[in-house]
Amino acid sequence: MSPVSAEAATETVAAERPDFHPSSRRVERLLTRFHQTRDFTNSLCAGLEPEDYVVQSMPDVSPTKWHFAHTTWFFETFILKKFSPGYRAEIPEYAYLFNSYYNAAGDMHRRDLRGLISRPTVREAQRYRASIDSHIDNLLSGADEKLLDVIEPILVLGIHHEQQHQELLVTDIKHVFAQNPLYPVFREGRARHSVHADERTATECRPYHFLDFEETLVAIGHDGSGFAYDNEGPQHQALVPAFSLASRPVTNGEYMAFIEDNGYARPEFWLSLGWMTVNESASGGWQAPLYWIKHESAWWNFTLSGFRPVDESEPVTHVSYFEADAYANWAGARLATEFEWERAALDCPVEGNFVEEEKFHPRALATSGGDKQLHQMFGDVWEWTRSAYSPYPGYRAAPGALGEYNGKFMCNQYVLRGGSCATSRSHIRRSYRNFFQPEKRWQFTGIRLARDPQ
Repeated sequence: MSPVSAEAATETVAAERPDFHPSSRRVERLLTRFHQTRDFTNSLCAGLEPEDYVVQSMPDVSPTKWHFAHTTWFFETFILKKFSPGYRAEIPEYAYLFNSYYNAAGDMHRRDLRGLISRPTVREAQRYRASIDSHIDNLLSGADEKLLDVIEPILVLGIHHEQQHQELLVTDIKHVFAQNPLYPVFREGRARHSVHADERTATECRPYHFLDFEETLVAIGHDGSGFAYDNEGPQHQALVPAFSLASRPVTNGEYMAFIEDNGYARPEFWLSLGWMTVNESASGGWQAPLYWIKHESAWWNFTLSGFRPVDESEPVTHVSYFEADAYANWAGARLATEFEWERAALDCPVEGNFVEEEKFHPRALATSGGDKQLHQMFGDVWEWTRSAYSPYPGYRAAPGALGEYNGKFMCNQYVLRGGSCATSRSHIRRSYRNFFQPEKRWQFTGIRLARDPQ
């Protein structure tokens, strides 16, 4: 379903709900968007069994049930408990179980132990979700303009927060399913499927080329119109020296050449910490991207549509910063800075393969890629940059628990740009700064090469 039709359908459903009595168009607009986001989370879980909701396959992964309840806890904690007179939590202990990292909001259960919590059950978590949604309906429907002015920014933040967790839900359940030798299917037939290993090159992809960008002074960061996270500002001027950027992301086939050239066994390409990580992983050392397996002398990978041969024309994904940097060194190039990426993206439309497409997998470039323009800057795969995640000049975290949203993580992480096939189209922006530690690979992370002037 397209975003437009989804929104129209949500409006129709909202109008038909007997408890939906918007006092103004503003309330109707806010509740429509709220329920559209909440309903999409539900739809992502539609094919899951209760057993799927509770597994935590590694500390970075949260059980689906936890995502389901945590996003609900956010609206309860930061809106209902603060602005709904007489509201009392039905189960106060949820505040402890489903807090993530907001120290100012109270104590929290350990992240790495979330998979040990069998109660509340999935059904109880669903009831909790429905109850909070109903309370939000009632609160907003009776709110005057003054109260809406206060609530709306928090509600919109909560909506974007839930979209972040929709992406995590998709990538987390992929990691959970990948541990199962039965290779469960999340969505049947969404990703393009190849039956035979010798068909994996059926979609040809022409070589990338580099586009040149001259040195210039660029306004970096969000311009203040519409929603943005605090880490996207303040907008500031940055001098971006001349550089070149590849026309498209690196493909599986191109990454295979790195593997076949013993890229994982040649320390000259790797950062020291990356070399240690590659060789000391619990599985005995990395030899390929996450989810790749050598099967009958050919590379296969696990996708959310099942186990299938690697398509050489698709963007490579599930690679760490260390792997992206090593590949760039091997290729005689480098990764872009986040400022180069944002400067290059200025004239690129924000369109691509996002979660609304429900493919849940990067797709091969639809065009020949031969024209002089950038392709797949948004969607498909997050692109690692060589920029450390740090505050922009003049940045100050907001006070209170919501001020912990981004600023407290500005250490030992790298910035990624552009969104992925698990990111919502309405969530991404040119100024959006994602960030992960350099060894992480379970997100849909990929590579786009850059280089200095030749």
